[in-house]
Parts: sequence; C-alpha cells; structure tokens
Amino acid sequence: MAGAVNKSKWAFLLILLSGIVLGGFIGYLCRGISWLSWLNFGQTFGLSSPIVLDLGILVLTFGLTITINIASIIGIIIGIIIYKVL
Repeated sequence: MAGAVNKSKWAFLLILLSGIVLGGFIGYLCRGISWLSWLNFGQTFGLSSPIVLDLGILVLTFGLTITINIASIIGIIIGIIIYKVL
C-alpha cells in the first residue's frame, strides 16, 4: 500500500515538473510573436550573483534563479488536470 502512495507522489511531481518546463519553453518560443508574447510575461527571482565559498583546495559556488511566466502557470494547471484524470 505504501508503494502505491509513493509512486503516486512521484508521478505527480514528474507531471508537474514536465508542465513547468514545457510551459516555460512554450512561453520562450512565443516571445517574438506579437499576439502570443503575453505568454512570456513573468518574473525572475533568486540570487543575482552566485555566492562563492573558497576553502583553499575546494571552491563551491551556490546560485539559484527561478523564472516563472504565464505559460509555466498554464503548464502547471494542465499538469494537475492530467494527473487527476489519470
């Protein structure tokens, strides 16, 4: 029984991430088309420059930037609908 619950959570996460990535890609492709450019409207947030930790023999660089746009939000919604149908 526990395996079915974990599989369901992983399937939901995979479908959700697929919706985000495909939506972002579609928004990026539509940026040059005048009547579809609204799909690329969004916000970027995160670290503007990476944080560097120099330990002498090891250098670690940390950075994270998240870009969300209208097409990504639509992709999330479609992913949730697909998950509920399946």
